[in-house]
Amino acid sequence: MNDTAAELRARLNAETGPISWPELERHFARGVVVHVAPELDLVEVAARMVEDDRDSISAWMDAGQLGPATDAQARDWQTRRPDFWAVVAAPWVVIQEKSAG
Repeated sequence: MNDTAAELRARLNAETGPISWPELERHFARGVVVHVAPELDLVEVAARMVEDDRDSISAWMDAGQLGPATDAQARDWQTRRPDFWAVVAAPWVVIQEKSAG
């Protein structure tokens, strides 16, 4: 990883923060919420999105580990009210549900 890539990841890490479903709803309504599976690193995924790493993004999407938040997910989140980690990889709000532990 070169210095620029490391700087990007450090910046994204610093910009990552907690967010609740009610705070995410308006972003979901705009169609800009991208959900990341728990086994992936949120900051790494956001960095690859910023870098337009289409191969990694496609692989994660094909594996069902990354994708636009769905209506079914939104209904589930509305019911359960989980907390998330979020970071902006403009124009996307990239989220990952916080683990229960």
